[in-house]
Amino acid sequence: MRISFVGAGNVAWHLAQALEHAGHHIVEVFSRDTRNARRLVNKLYDTTVAPDLDFAESAAELIILAVADDALDEVMQRLVLPEECILVHTSGTKTLEELERLVGIYSDVPAHTGVFYPLQTFSREVPIQFTEVPLCIEASEPDTESILIKLAQDLSNVVYIMSSEERAIMHVAAVFACNFTNHLFAISKRMLDAEHLEFDLLKPLIRETVRKALEAPDPAMVQTGPARRGDHQIIERHLDYLERYPAYQGLYEVLTESIMRK
Repeated sequence: MRISFVGAGNVAWHLAQALEHAGHHIVEVFSRDTRNARRLVNKLYDTTVAPDLDFAESAAELIILAVADDALDEVMQRLVLPEECILVHTSGTKTLEELERLVGIYSDVPAHTGVFYPLQTFSREVPIQFTEVPLCIEASEPDTESILIKLAQDLSNVVYIMSSEERAIMHVAAVFACNFTNHLFAISKRMLDAEHLEFDLLKPLIRETVRKALEAPDPAMVQTGPARRGDHQIIERHLDYLERYPAYQGLYEVLTESIMRK
């Protein structure tokens, strides 16, 4: 399949290379920062940097919008689509209806629309095994859905048809499971750095915590710690220490109360 990308961030970086590896042709990449587009194009075999968002003469059969949610409206105002193309976004929260509405407002030609959402955290420098990445698919019509399913199956063993509402719920859960968890790791490191202690000492604990959570039928079953035990003396000592970090103290209190209620 001939595919073009709008956006050259972390998602596009991994997805474009995975699609090419699966035998698809990445025709062109556009990014408002041409340096990012050039870096991605240099990783691909026969791809050009698109100078602007006029894809009217593009050979692409599929255009993937791998841009931030807040940028989607601005991109659609400037995007010129080729005839009979499929247009998808990779967002966890933007609905298919929103994309269809933007096409209706801004595009002079009709487009088949869909969602191609990889449920994964992406960092440019960290390799991704795409066969294990859940790909969530939604489309405006059955034929487009079939095409996107086949494309997803070329990449991953985990492909789901998922409505916009289901995808939004999944995205909220993913923020708790991934973004918030990583933020807590970062807080731990900042605290230890301030006291000249080694964050590496926590890594075996982190690995074991994640392993148990993944293997348990419900992560709540393997919850440990002073909040789980109701050990108020330890909790008070922790809170006393955290007076030097008021923001962390408040977060500690909220999470402790949540665990106790659970």
